[in-house]
Amino acid sequence: MAKLYFRYGAMNSGKSTALIQVAHNYEERGQRVLIVKPAVDTKSPAVLSRIGVDRVVDVIAAPDAPLRRLVLDEPRADCVLVDEAQFLSPAQVDDLFRLAVEDGVPVIAYGLRTDHRTRGFPGSIRLMELAHSIEELKTICRCGRKAVLNARSVGGAFTREGDQIAIEGEVDYESMCGRCYVRTLGWP
Repeated sequence: MAKLYFRYGAMNSGKSTALIQVAHNYEERGQRVLIVKPAVDTKSPAVLSRIGVDRVVDVIAAPDAPLRRLVLDEPRADCVLVDEAQFLSPAQVDDLFRLAVEDGVPVIAYGLRTDHRTRGFPGSIRLMELAHSIEELKTICRCGRKAVLNARSVGGAFTREGDQIAIEGEVDYESMCGRCYVRTLGWP
């Protein structure tokens, strides 16, 4: 039986790199992958990893796009890989679940669990509710502890302000442990 997997982690935990590696593994065995990315992520029409390896995206999904239909309209995939899954709508996550359980296509979604305010993204919340398997990809904080939160800085100053989604401009993110997050930003 195919399953829906959610692999989450703080910024810089290697989510995109892992997705690219999984795609390579499938293709090395002669299988076809379909890579999906939400249109909300406007950085690039590709999966970008911080180590310099990139991968073309097959389907860029608008926020209200019926994701299951988009995938089924493509040539048959042996696996669907989703980058930046936190930006999916709950309905799109439902579509991914149905792809796995009704259509027999394994789906591996990679994304953040929470935003810079420690609040869950709607897509991530729904993935936590539906995924057959949930795996944390780990990274470290500046202090060496395990990072679990994402801190946003704008123009070099940390902030909890602003919209949940801010990708371009002077915005930057740093993964932090809970202790460093609270010391840097206070608690909401």
